[in-house]
Amino acid sequence: MSNVIVSPSILSADFANLERDVHMVEDAGADWIHVDVMDGHFVPNITIGAPVVKALKRISGIPLDVHLMIDNPMKYVEDFADAGADILTFHYEAVKEEEIMPLIDKIKSLGVKAGIAVKPKTIPSDIDKYLPFVDLVLVMTVEPGFGGQSFMYDCADKIEYFKQKCYADVIIQVDGGINAETADLCIRNGATSLVAGNYVYNAININAAIASLKG
Repeated sequence: MSNVIVSPSILSADFANLERDVHMVEDAGADWIHVDVMDGHFVPNITIGAPVVKALKRISGIPLDVHLMIDNPMKYVEDFADAGADILTFHYEAVKEEEIMPLIDKIKSLGVKAGIAVKPKTIPSDIDKYLPFVDLVLVMTVEPGFGGQSFMYDCADKIEYFKQKCYADVIIQVDGGINAETADLCIRNGATSLVAGNYVYNAININAAIASLKG
């Protein structure tokens, strides 16, 4: 058994029964709850905001892994931290170059782990200078914005790249098209955290699905 952090995405949960579905994956061995925040600008879809994170914090016993797929994340990180986010990951592509370090510093000043995400077409070396300052790097293996997409295998090399470049304690997370097969590839390339939505929430046996992602 590996030490892979499994973070099921509530994007694939039943929003009418969100408390039930969060407890369901917690009881099945999930390590974190992945919260996909979309604004209809950086990505075409719109999902949830800080009030839902606050509600989740009241009922969840594991860390809330909040993925900000939004423009101008600096404007909102304090709201999400106050709501109870344990990890805040922003997109490199959503922030001007001169604003990235201030954003990382701001997130950390709020007592929250800071993550930086890259879209499939982003060159991994573009974020080299920020790697010593973040707690997590998120490799997107689908285009952000919608659940249920297929894993983009040409992104797998990025995982290995970041594993070589990052300090040992930086979490290498992968999100998009994760199932037992792609999880194995990601883990072999150096992933230490996996996000999965449909694969977990649509599973006949959720315990077995989460266990299969642990390596």
